[in-house]
Amino acid sequence: MKISQLEGKRVALWGWGREGRAAFAVLRARLPSLGLSLFCPASEVEAARAETQGALDVRGEPTAEALASFEVVIKSPGISPYLPIALAAEQGTVFIGGTALWFAEHADADGTVRDTICVTGTKGKSTTTALVAHLLRAAGHRTGLVGNIGLPLLEVLDPQPAPAYWAVELSSYQTSEVARSGAHPQVAVVLNLFPEHLDWHGSEQRYAEDKLQLVTGAAPRVAVLNAADPHLAALTLPASEVVWFNQPQGWHMRGDVVHRGEQAVFDTRNTPLPGRHNRGNLCAVLAALEALGLDAVALAPAVQDFRPLPNRLQRIGKADGLTYVNDSISTTPHASLAALECFAGQRIALLVGGHDRGLDWTDFMQHMAHDVPPVEIVTMGSNGPRIHAMLQPLADAGRFGLHAAADLPEAMALARRALGEQGGVVLLSPGAPSYGAYRDYVARGRHFAELAGFDPDTISAIPGIGIG
Repeated sequence: MKISQLEGKRVALWGWGREGRAAFAVLRARLPSLGLSLFCPASEVEAARAETQGALDVRGEPTAEALASFEVVIKSPGISPYLPIALAAEQGTVFIGGTALWFAEHADADGTVRDTICVTGTKGKSTTTALVAHLLRAAGHRTGLVGNIGLPLLEVLDPQPAPAYWAVELSSYQTSEVARSGAHPQVAVVLNLFPEHLDWHGSEQRYAEDKLQLVTGAAPRVAVLNAADPHLAALTLPASEVVWFNQPQGWHMRGDVVHRGEQAVFDTRNTPLPGRHNRGNLCAVLAALEALGLDAVALAPAVQDFRPLPNRLQRIGKADGLTYVNDSISTTPHASLAALECFAGQRIALLVGGHDRGLDWTDFMQHMAHDVPPVEIVTMGSNGPRIHAMLQPLADAGRFGLHAAADLPEAMALARRALGEQGGVVLLSPGAPSYGAYRDYVARGRHFAELAGFDPDTISAIPGIGIG
């Protein structure tokens, strides 16, 4: 659906975060006579009214009946379309998001959104998207780094001058929106698939289906897929050209060296990429750039100048013999395991736990039982007691020290005390979201930096976001 098609319709916004504000600004500019309503929490009503100076009918929290009175509801990504009130209203109401509007606006006559690389995956998608933008810029191309990475698409609907390329990160909340738009990305990358965001999607199966809509529903011209992921390896995409990475015939890693088939291209050992999984995702980046028709072999060495993103295996500093690593974006047990792998052989105190979404921690426990575990584990958050109880038999057997904390400040204190004068790494890789305790993972990472004695402002900026 294009924005012009909203003219004359009954339209409401649902959510007044950054995405909602971006949608409001675009609709006011493009369709100034369109009447708009807003549904938002009661605590935001007065602020929204003041901010929009009467240009918005602000109604507070919606009911199913209220939603059903509108032909189109533009919702923020964090609001699940599977909420009962949304499902009850959807018979006569179209629910879309800013992502769908952006893609519809940018599609050519044949539906292709040209010169666009979309990236999704349960872990590694932000760094991968930023790497795409970094290498495109290294080649001299004006590039937009946008989307879930921290810049809503509607904030960059029609920039002047337009970028030559777009690098778009998409969460599982947004991938279905691309399919809903009717547009086809030129290149879509899917890195991996693990259970995540089950509270939003409702089940592992629906999470996987929604996530994969980027390639199954949106039918990109080229789909770049991870051959090492069993979910992705089983896909058939007859409407797309499929390019595999992590297989011997394509871009893959042999040890620390990136190969293109039999050709050794780049040694990743001295790159600034945090973690072997991110270095492996460089293969996805190079495959995607090649799918755009660029010389990926020539561009690969430019990764040396890449600046790592905050909250992702971010070494924020060292103090009193302790190195502090901020991996606040870790919201699954698999992400915590990947973080531990990065610091293998070092004395680690792992801070784990947060909002409980009912994810299965069995695989994490198996790794703690059979691999080299951290020397100390501190559990925290609403799922902390559950994780602690699962780990207790291993701790009793002497596998590691185990501590329970009520919150992050107590977890930090326990980690410091446990590591003691021998020093080591205090690793915040919670494997769970921050909901309840913090506004988002960024706020959690900032608090971690502050508790460690560092300036949170200096560790929060995302390098390269926007158009440049």
